Amino acid sequence: MLGLPTVWGAFAISYKFACPLAQQTGLGARIVSSAVFFVVGTGLILHARHGLLRELREMRAVAGAAQAVLLRPLPPRIDGLALAAGQLSADRGASIGGDLYDVMATDHGVRIVMGDVRGHGLAALATVGAVLGSFREAAHDETELAGVLRRLERAHARHLRQRSRDEHPAAGGAEPEHPLAEEFVTVLLLEIRQDGAVHALNCGHPWPYLLRPGAGRGAEQLTGGDPMPPLGPFPLPPELAPVRCGRILPGEGLLLHTDGIEDARDARGRFFPFQDALAEVLRHRTVVPAVVVRAVYARLLRHIGGPPGDDAAMLVLRNDRRRVPVQHGDPLGRTVHSVP
Repeated sequence: MLGLPTVWGAFAISYKFACPLAQQTGLGARIVSSAVFFVVGTGLILHARHGLLRELREMRAVAGAAQAVLLRPLPPRIDGLALAAGQLSADRGASIGGDLYDVMATDHGVRIVMGDVRGHGLAALATVGAVLGSFREAAHDETELAGVLRRLERAHARHLRQRSRDEHPAAGGAEPEHPLAEEFVTVLLLEIRQDGAVHALNCGHPWPYLLRPGAGRGAEQLTGGDPMPPLGPFPLPPELAPVRCGRILPGEGLLLHTDGIEDARDARGRFFPFQDALAEVLRHRTVVPAVVVRAVYARLLRHIGGPPGDDAAMLVLRNDRRRVPVQHGDPLGRTVHSVP
């Protein structure tokens, strides 16, 4: 890093004190001297710029790797479901923010989490990490979806307590009186079973959309009653019963999203027509998750006419499971599911 600047500096000093032309005061000598020092200065600037760009590329590579671990890319298929996801961050230069999602194939079915941390951008990453880390373990360990949600609640509470201790060191390790009570996270937990039935627990999050391709069908929002409050301000109720909010048939899709999409506005204050955009995307087409994600984001960015004001995440899946005839020689006469 210092080799080239040292050479340039030594050249400039040698020219100034050793070159006879640099000692002259005529106009021509001054022009030559100015040109020499201009070249030296330009070389130093270009060298510094090259070093800064290299460091910036390295920092972006490290940040990208860290973000990929936190909100890891989803595989194209999980247990017969085709997947695609996307994320728009409100912070410039960040690929993730306060939105979170993940999909896990477990012995209890395919389990999905979609959430939205209060606030947006890089400040919410610690909470995203706490919730996602808990989900990735609980999705396999807990036989009931209610157990997964309670694990997320405990992980979020521990995270808030630790943040409170870190931000109030004067407490001397004691429990702070008001541990960031205003912090919360909305969570939608889904469990998709082999027959396509969708069971859900919803803590203050938007309900998903069922995607049915073809003219006149479009998107239908699934509902399971009033959602519970977000995790954080209030404890979960003693009894948690997942609701069956719908069923995905083969060829149909499901779209999960955060409120940064539906709440996006253009310069005139008009909300993004999310359901109309979905109907337009699905007209005369099959549900291709990656195509749906790209098309919706393209329409969203055209609508707002600039960078998003809030994080906006989207997850789309398609049911590719098919029933096949019972194989000859099966003494139990069972129906076998195949995943193409």
